[in-house]
Amino acid sequence: MLLKEVVGQQEVKERLLSSYRGGRLAHTQLFLGPEGSGSLPLAIAFAQYVNCASPSQNDSCGVCPSCKKYQKFAHPDLHFYFPTTSTDVVKKEPKSELFLNEWRAYLSKNQGYATQNSWYNFLDVGNKQGTIYVRDAADIISKMTLKAYEARYKVVVIWLAEKLNDQASNKLLKTLEEPPDNTLIMLIGERYELLLATVRSRAQLVKIPPLSDHTVRDWLITSNVEPQTAELVSVQANGNLNKALDLLEHAEEEQSNFMLFRNWLRQCYKPGSYVEIHRTNQELAKLGRERQKSFLRYGLQTIHNALTINHNSGHLVKAAGEELDFTQKFAPFINQANQQQMASLFEEAIYHIERNAHAGILFTDVSFQLVDLIMQGRRVVQKK
Repeated sequence: MLLKEVVGQQEVKERLLSSYRGGRLAHTQLFLGPEGSGSLPLAIAFAQYVNCASPSQNDSCGVCPSCKKYQKFAHPDLHFYFPTTSTDVVKKEPKSELFLNEWRAYLSKNQGYATQNSWYNFLDVGNKQGTIYVRDAADIISKMTLKAYEARYKVVVIWLAEKLNDQASNKLLKTLEEPPDNTLIMLIGERYELLLATVRSRAQLVKIPPLSDHTVRDWLITSNVEPQTAELVSVQANGNLNKALDLLEHAEEEQSNFMLFRNWLRQCYKPGSYVEIHRTNQELAKLGRERQKSFLRYGLQTIHNALTINHNSGHLVKAAGEELDFTQKFAPFINQANQQQMASLFEEAIYHIERNAHAGILFTDVSFQLVDLIMQGRRVVQKK
């Protein structure tokens, strides 16, 4: 990857380049940043830079043989280690080396922006959790004894280093403290407190902050996302590029949830005709079970946002545009008279949908209860 392909993090990029140009490159570094901040692609792009045959002042060339291999995540002197678990193919003693083809395909698909859940989904391991085993540590130490094949630096990237089990961590301590010459070890972590203190103390910390909302928004716009959608998604993503991409994938569903929920609440707020409420209930009943659950979860999130606004913390609400305007107007009517009951109503509805309740009957019942709860909230507002 080129450094310019890593979204944002300009200050971190400058610090890394400065350390390299100044001859202060630490040979064991911990790239620590939350999910979606770009810590893994940043580490890969920096490794590509230090091994580039013709780097510029601020980036690798992208065309030399070394860069081309890095861009395929397949350079012979680039070694990846990551959480693994047993699968239908690897039934016992899993380790990173056995999953390298899958890992490279996964990185290519996500441009290096990896997440734990999406990696496990890619491997199709169900609810299993991955580990970096002592077998991986042994492989790392073995690789360290070999000279670089063709690059200036041999690079070891350990993604989600907090997944190193105790045996693996302890086995690597000497290697982390005194790696061989011309070796660069990059630990990529999200949870500093889950790393052994002895591991943390042997690595130079490179802090990678969450992306700013405007950085995510601008990147989405340059990726041909409509400005209004980019604005909404960037606010909801809270600095997590992976979450922004996931929200974008489901943006149509979220917009549909908003339009349906706003219409439903307006009808329940002032039910001039129960015929209209019935029509909305029938529309909701036609949705699939997962969409019905998604709709009700959206309702729970709206209640949470309203309470946040009522407690003078509206700046924490991850909404924008029409959605934010509607939530602000409706917030006063969700108060001490109904807030707990309203949340419980949606939670119970989700519970019953998961157990195959008749959707038409369920949404009719929820609507009638919602009419009464909103009326209770209105009375509190009228007394003020």
